[in-house]
Amino acid sequence: MPVGLSWDSTRYSNETEIIMSQTERTPMNAEFLRQAFATEQTRLVANLESSRRIVHAGDRGEVNEQHFIDFLRKYLPNRYTVEKAMVLDSEGRVSDSIDVVVFDQQYTPTLLDNDKHRYVPAEAVYAIFECKPTINKGYLEYAADKAASVRKLKRTSVEIHHAGGVYPAKKHFEVVAGILAIEVEWADGFGEAFRKVHAGLAPERAIDCGFAAKGASFDTFAVGGAYAYGPPENALAHFAFRLLWKLQSLATVPAVDWMAYANQLAKTTTSSNKGGSLV
Repeated sequence: MPVGLSWDSTRYSNETEIIMSQTERTPMNAEFLRQAFATEQTRLVANLESSRRIVHAGDRGEVNEQHFIDFLRKYLPNRYTVEKAMVLDSEGRVSDSIDVVVFDQQYTPTLLDNDKHRYVPAEAVYAIFECKPTINKGYLEYAADKAASVRKLKRTSVEIHHAGGVYPAKKHFEVVAGILAIEVEWADGFGEAFRKVHAGLAPERAIDCGFAAKGASFDTFAVGGAYAYGPPENALAHFAFRLLWKLQSLATVPAVDWMAYANQLAKTTTSSNKGGSLV
């Protein structure tokens, strides 16, 4: 030891204890992650279950929709906007009312907003979800119909001009469709009975993923559409992270051809226009 310096064993001991204490208070293992996200799932179930005291089914449904919207907002980056909405295209066609729409609002504005009622251009949509109290054959097919009402809409895409030149028009990706619920009605969860119904859905009605807060999730994001299932105690986190991965793979939505919308508005309206269209 250099001359003039003394060894303070008490100070060294105290500093060592502080460092060890800080390390012990910073869990970095997988078990911590599992327990932390399991707690999040338990909290969501409690929120959803609390709505059972709401007598009116419509009001109860709206409350639970908001719980699921809040859940997705919490886990998705800010580049994704999550709202209840309807989807429209440049030809004036409109989808069914969609419980949860995940869409781009950085490059694409919503239209005709009125309090909580809004229209999202079809080009801006990444994913849609239907919220139900349970997942069964009837609700799965109902969600499939909602998905088809969005996927049938026309989406435009134009070249993107930038400082170095022009990017070609982006190809459209398939809009992700899913179902969110408190529980799964089938006794075997997302087992054989579910897969039989799910496999029978036509491509435009396909449901790509599902999550039940009481401990079940599935998706067909893998190449070839193979089923992936989340662990019961961590179905929420498994579903959220795989959805994030899927959204990442879609990259950015295409640039909207706003002239297509403008040209539609310039057309003369006639008395033959019927419901399901804005013009």
